[in-house]
Formats: sequence, C-alpha cells, structure tokens
Amino acid sequence: MFLKNAWYVAARDKEVTHSLLPVTILDEPVVLYRKTDGTPVALENACPHRMLPLSMGRLIGDELECGYHGLTFDCSGTCVKAPGAQRIPASAQVRSYPLAERYGLVWIWMGDAQAADPDEIVQIDEWDDPAWGINHGDAMTVDCHYLYVTDNLLDPSHVAWVHRSSFGNAACEAEPLKTVVAENGVTVSRWMRDVEVAPFYAKFVKFAGHCDRKQHYEVRFPSHAIIKAIFTPAGTGGDDAPPHPQVFLMNSYNFMTPVNESQTRYFWFQTRNFDPHDQDVSRQFDEDVRHAFEEDRAVLTAVHQGMARRRKPNIDLAIDSGPLRFRRALGQMIEREQAAGPAAVPVYVVGRQQAGG
Repeated sequence: MFLKNAWYVAARDKEVTHSLLPVTILDEPVVLYRKTDGTPVALENACPHRMLPLSMGRLIGDELECGYHGLTFDCSGTCVKAPGAQRIPASAQVRSYPLAERYGLVWIWMGDAQAADPDEIVQIDEWDDPAWGINHGDAMTVDCHYLYVTDNLLDPSHVAWVHRSSFGNAACEAEPLKTVVAENGVTVSRWMRDVEVAPFYAKFVKFAGHCDRKQHYEVRFPSHAIIKAIFTPAGTGGDDAPPHPQVFLMNSYNFMTPVNESQTRYFWFQTRNFDPHDQDVSRQFDEDVRHAFEEDRAVLTAVHQGMARRRKPNIDLAIDSGPLRFRRALGQMIEREQAAGPAAVPVYVVGRQQAGG
C-alpha cells in the first residue's frame, strides 16, 4: 500500500517545537519534537513496555520520558533509564526515523535508515531566487486514500467543473491531454490556445486579452506533485517558443503524506515569477489557493466514500490515463520493495525541479 523508502513530509517546520507532537505516517505512530539546540527528532510513538504513546509523556532536556512508568529514551531511541529495573532490558528500544528540513517543511524517511539521503528531496531552484515570490502555503487533512489525491493532481480536466470560479473555465473541458511516463513519475499536460484567463489568475497576469495557457500536472513517486501554470499572451505560447516578457509562471508544490488507508495529510506552497516581495499578493494567493483546495477536499472525501460503498465496478475514461499509469508504476515499486525486504530495496528519487518550466 505504501512505499517506505522515500521522503515524506512529516509536518510544517513551525509545528515541530520543544514539545511532543504525535503524528501518524504510513499507518505508523510517530512523535516529533526538537532538541534544545533546535534539531528535529522523530521516534516511534509507543513505549515498548505497555505501548503507551510516548507523546503522553514529557521531555526532560532532549530525552523523552514515558508517562506510565518513567522509561526514558534518548534521541536515537535507546532507553537510558528504566526505574525499578536492575538493568535496562536490551529490547527497550524505540525506532528513530531520519529527518531533514527543506522549504519550511520537516521531511521523514520511513524505510531503511541506511538508504536515507536528504539530497534526494525535491530540488526547488527558485526557492532562493530573489526574482521569485513565495507564498508559504498551509496543510490540511483530507479524509480519503492518498491515491485519490494523486489521481486528482494528474487530472487537469477536473478544474473545469470543480474549480470553475478559480483555476478553471470552459477552456479546460475538452482539450486533449499528453501523458508522459518517466522513471520518477508521470506528467499530464496540454496547451490551450487563445482562451480566456481563468478567474484565479486574471487578477495577477500582466497582460490584457486572451492567453495561451499550459497546464502541467506532474506527480513524482511516491506522492509529490508539481503543478505548473503558464499564461502568455495569445499566439506566444509553446514549449519551444521564447518566453514572453509578460509571461505568468506559477509552480505549485504539493506533498501528500498518507496517514492511513482513509486519510491523507496534504502540504503545499507556491512560487511565482512576479511581485516577489508583495505580501498582499502572497496573502491573496494563500486565501485563494486554500479556497480551491477546500473544493478538492469536499470532492475527494465524497469520492472516497462513494468508492468504498460501490456495488458495481467504476468506469475509467480516457482522461484517467495519467492517474492509472501512475498507480500501476507505483504499485510495481511497492511490490518490489516488499519482495526485497527493507534492507535491500532501491531508493526512489523524487527528483530535481527546474524553475519556470
């Protein structure tokens, strides 16, 4: 069900403090906190004695004391104190997880710790580029299986109906899609020529009149999406065309962390090639994106419920090619990982992202 040897977002960096934060990732209980020097820590959230969540205990300096009988664990998960015991049992251990911090997020590696390489976290070149603005986004819990979210993020067509007042309009209804399968994921894209600018973007583009618009929906294994929006004056768009001086570029980074079979934690932020220091623009982006993602959440929650209680097989359409190919490739990765065992599986790279697209 889940690919273990990959980086997932555990929390926003501001959520992890010198206090205990319980989370569930890939159906495994984890407790997060920061050491007194600010370094983040992730431990298995279950004391090996009676499995009380360690998040119900307390921090003593950098060590975590169980709230039931006082077993105390250091940041590596080693028990350093067992009150009432003549010696600490050798099995008094909890698992620790590799962590890394990037882009205002704390990332966690749930598989073989020896394979965890922070350099494999997605590279976002425009993050430190002063010409690009950033709205730092947010997070939400979606009550659906994470693959319904990746389906949605490989489906440019849905914006014509779900986001008609924001990301979509009538131009998004019928234009054919191009699907490309790569080693690190699947991309679905299309150019729409001489169309109206969709409502969300109309307030930000720097030109008047119709546009050529590209939708680029890319999901990388295991569940990370890069959505590129390109708007350029009508007649100037194309993959091989030189960028117009007034081209609008927005890259939306979306990171889905499975909680369990029925819930997904969804993290996001956007970068843009205009008004880099305008806080009002960033605030407007945050508000409008959150509103649009709430529309997605309502639909995906209902989809999960509908699929769970279906009494006959659902149908697939031509627009489902990208999501289905992604699911098939990811399923094969998970099967190989499970067959190989946790110590022998390859690392699946999220990959590197170039600015602007």
